[in-house]
Amino acid sequence: MREFKRTDRVADQLQKELAVLIQREVKDPRLGMITLSGVTVSRDLGYADVYFTLLGEQDPERVKENRQVLKRAAGFLRSQVARRIKLRHVPELRFHYDESTVRGQALSSLIDQAVQSDRQRDTGDEENAPDSDEVSH
Repeated sequence: MREFKRTDRVADQLQKELAVLIQREVKDPRLGMITLSGVTVSRDLGYADVYFTLLGEQDPERVKENRQVLKRAAGFLRSQVARRIKLRHVPELRFHYDESTVRGQALSSLIDQAVQSDRQRDTGDEENAPDSDEVSH
């Protein structure tokens, strides 16, 4: 069984604390419904890459605006995290939009289209195939 590294534990704790702080403490009306999808921390705990997703439409301009709001709030969030988590050095927060959900939805859509076209082709083949009663032996 693999033991968790310290960076993994710090990343998990950061994700939990940041999710609560963003939801309750960041009072910017431009900030949409954000979900933190993951946090990775550098080995020296100097940086934390925080990945977020947005609920609703994925307009690139809206994503950029939300990222800017988070970037501006990073100092405040970092100071609040320092009060809640006992660390010698709280990592610098870097926010990134997590495109994996958008890519996943696009792939799922492509798979659905392929399945639908297969079904249409199969039903088309059945309509053109001769009935078993009509086939002479």
